Amino acid sequence: MLKKLKLMGVFLVLLVGTSVLTACSDDDNETNGESNGTIRILSGVVGGRDDEGQEHFVRALEEYLGMEVEMVRPPADFDQVLLTSLAAGEQWDIIQINTPTMDNLVDQGALMQLNDIIDESTILSTHIDPAEWEMVAYDNGNIYGVFSTQQGGPLPVLRQDWLDNLGLEVPTTLDEFEAVLRAFTFDDPTGTGADTFGLTFAGEPMFDLQPFFSYAGLRGRYTIAEDGTRTIEYATEAAIPVLEWLNGLYEEGILDPNFVTNDTATMREMMLTDQVGMVTDWDAWVGLYNNTRRNDDPDTDFVARGIAGVPGPNGVMVRRGDPNIWVIPNNAANLEGAIAFLEFWHTYEGNILGTLGPEGHTWNMEDGEYVLTEAGIAAGMDHGVITPNNVNFVHPIGLNPGLEEARQIVLENYWQVEHSGPDWNRAEEIINLYISQAIRGEMSAADAIEQMRTELLAADLIDE
Repeated sequence: MLKKLKLMGVFLVLLVGTSVLTACSDDDNETNGESNGTIRILSGVVGGRDDEGQEHFVRALEEYLGMEVEMVRPPADFDQVLLTSLAAGEQWDIIQINTPTMDNLVDQGALMQLNDIIDESTILSTHIDPAEWEMVAYDNGNIYGVFSTQQGGPLPVLRQDWLDNLGLEVPTTLDEFEAVLRAFTFDDPTGTGADTFGLTFAGEPMFDLQPFFSYAGLRGRYTIAEDGTRTIEYATEAAIPVLEWLNGLYEEGILDPNFVTNDTATMREMMLTDQVGMVTDWDAWVGLYNNTRRNDDPDTDFVARGIAGVPGPNGVMVRRGDPNIWVIPNNAANLEGAIAFLEFWHTYEGNILGTLGPEGHTWNMEDGEYVLTEAGIAAGMDHGVITPNNVNFVHPIGLNPGLEEARQIVLENYWQVEHSGPDWNRAEEIINLYISQAIRGEMSAADAIEQMRTELLAADLIDE
């Protein structure tokens, strides 16, 4: 938390008050050679999958943009790298962030407003679904970020082959979920006698439990009323039945007791190594689970499948993730290059680079068809983008198995893109603590909710 607060302060010092001239491009064609100079990009996830892949990725960008590209993609601690670079006085033309970070920077006036750039670009104004822009537009209509990818959301991911082995159907009610998870734990779904758990998840953040809180009609993060009143629905009495249900799974040994210390990598490894039958994970990982296992063993029976959460009074409520976006700092030195990059990223060629990667390294064209190389197969058709946010893009190879179904569940059922705001990180720490204690039975669900609300109110993180 302290690190992020310091980061915002550095942004304020270095970015606010810097003025630049605004330039736009309205050519819906190749951007090769249209701009000169160097563009500096700080990327969170976009780029090559290893050092060699990154070199090829940057060279491809340089060829398409017609300028030198300096692209940094930290292997870890992105916020710390950003803090250090800005503290050293570095300037970036393009930065990849998510909307919670954008909220902070917009509050401080640190980012360039992009409405005119978007409107005057025949690429950005037509290649992106107008409804998508609503996710990043503020109440006054201002837009400060352009999508780097189409964001999905977390949902239950189960072992369809385990369901088939046990003669079970996909669960659609809370009781059916419990029955399936119990069978995954106690009925030898692998046929080997190995110990298995029905369910696990990464202990933080707890908002990956949205598929189960859907049963109570609750959404995670902030709910903001028209008068600005802030509430967090997980911190209400309506959450008690869901916490009690999860505690019951924990007490019976159906829920992996190590869930609270699991990181995401541990959770995914358990899924891939037949230790657990259901996780809550991002829709993109449905395809990556299947792709990974099939690459390791083409004859595997492993099938991961994304399913809808538990319906409640508002139907199925799926959480759609914070949009991942490119922003232009106010002190960007190469505005023309930044705009050229944003436009290129939403062309077909840009979509291919973000998904399949650079030609000649991760794929080649053979007899008019895209064919993945060994490096391309290992990359899983993911160079920071699984599905581009471009209504015109048709994947030339096809998405990883199971991803299309899972993504459709998210897009058809998400209740809203949940509001984070600058205070969410502090609120999340309190929510995680008491949800975890309630699930593990360290305090009753009712007491956990009461204490959660008391601390949130005392810290001025909710209004009621």
